[in-house]
Amino acid sequence: MCATVNISPDEVEITAIRAQGAGGQHVNKVSSAAHLRFDILESSLPEEVKQRLTKLGDRRISKDGVVIIKAQKFRSLDKNRAEALRRLEELIQQAMHTEKPRRPTRPTRGSVIRRLDAKSRRSQLKASRGKVRE
Repeated sequence: MCATVNISPDEVEITAIRAQGAGGQHVNKVSSAAHLRFDILESSLPEEVKQRLTKLGDRRISKDGVVIIKAQKFRSLDKNRAEALRRLEELIQQAMHTEKPRRPTRPTRGSVIRRLDAKSRRSQLKASRGKVRE
């Protein structure tokens, strides 16, 4: 189940905040970081994906089921907004991906024989290390 899911813009709340770190002359005037909030339970995602998202255990997901992403990689607010949305989509894709169930297999007859031969050779080697009897 690796289909793409379109998220409606009104489900995502993006606010501009001041970025952390060193800056220049505009550092205390410009809010160029993007703060994204996405409520999983109130979204239009399929129920199965919602459950997987809440069980992911990602630190960006709060106990209330709200995804909080802060993007401050770029100097531009638009680029940071796009980066935050990309990270959200990546998180949702991660929750949508399901592992194929493992089908248990038996070892081949040849591998069993080789393993038992190696064990008997090893035991003979160790037995030969014993004290010499006269």
